[in-house]
Amino acid sequence: MNPGRWVLPAAIAAVTTLLIAALGATITVLGPWYQGLVKPAWAPPDLLFGPAWTLIFGLCAISAATAWMAAPSKALRDVVIGLFAINGFLNLLWSFLFFRAERPDLAATEVWFLWASIALLIIICWRFSKRAALLLVPYLAWVTFAGALNIATVQLNGPF
Repeated sequence: MNPGRWVLPAAIAAVTTLLIAALGATITVLGPWYQGLVKPAWAPPDLLFGPAWTLIFGLCAISAATAWMAAPSKALRDVVIGLFAINGFLNLLWSFLFFRAERPDLAATEVWFLWASIALLIIICWRFSKRAALLLVPYLAWVTFAGALNIATVQLNGPF
C-alpha cells in the first residue's frame, strides 16, 4: 500500500475535526448559567470534559480517515463522509442547544439523534473496516453517558 494515499484523507479528517472541535469549544460556555445548574452527584468534574473530548475527536479523525481509505467504492466513501458530516453537525447542535440556547431539555432530545448517528457510523463502517468502527465505540459510550447526564440535569433543574 502506498503510504502517500493516506495524506489527503488524514489531512482532511484532521482539519475538519479540529474545526468542529474549535467551533464546539466556542459554543460551550461554562458561565454563571451553567455553574448554577444542579448536577447529579455522579457528574464528573468539568476538567474531565476537555481531555475526554480531545481523545474522542482524535479517535473520530482516525476513524474517518480509516473508513475513507477502506471504503470499497466511491459511493460508499461518499456515504461515510456524509454521515461523519451529519454527526459533526449534530455534535455542534447539541452544544448550541445546551450551552448557548440554555435548553438542556431540547439537548436531551437531540442527543439521541447524535447517538443514532454514531451508532449508524459504527454499523456501516463495520461492514468494511472493523478498525474504523471500533475507533468510534468510545464516542458512543461517552455520548451515552452524556445523554444520561443531560437527562439527569433536566430532571434536577427543569422546566426550561
